[in-house]
Amino acid sequence: MDNSQPNPQPILPMDISQIMAILPHRYPFLLIDRVVEMEREKRIVVLKNVTMNEEFFVGHFPGYPIMPGVLVIEAMAQAGGILMLSEGENRTTKLLLFTGIESAKFRRGVTPGDQLRLEVDVLKWSHRGGTMQGKAFVDGKLACECVISCQLVPRPGAPKPEQKG
Repeated sequence: MDNSQPNPQPILPMDISQIMAILPHRYPFLLIDRVVEMEREKRIVVLKNVTMNEEFFVGHFPGYPIMPGVLVIEAMAQAGGILMLSEGENRTTKLLLFTGIESAKFRRGVTPGDQLRLEVDVLKWSHRGGTMQGKAFVDGKLACECVISCQLVPRPGAPKPEQKG
């Protein structure tokens, strides 16, 4: 086995336990169920199973449940977060925060029973953040797309990495 690469490509598919080891999000805000494809620093494809048990359906909308578009975008951002945080050292000391959302377009509603396929492609990448193009599909049809910008910041209260002296 070649150990020369500091962060080897994770074994796919990546299940919820592996996702939770990377992302800090937890119920009810963890919006990713499985990673099915990932190419380091380039692309990630994840799945989100949408169920009637999601808390937001209580009020959005009674009798006509639709997943809020902002949560579809959040799911894309979490997918990008998996891609970026799987690269970094000391990921438990970092958070990935939104810095911008551009060109958001909502093409169709997402409802209970749908499976979202979220495809996120890196447009710009650095050790401090990046810009990604996200697309959400239901049954092969585009439901939402946008460009997401993000930045890695220190996690409040996290221990600082030891400095080599």
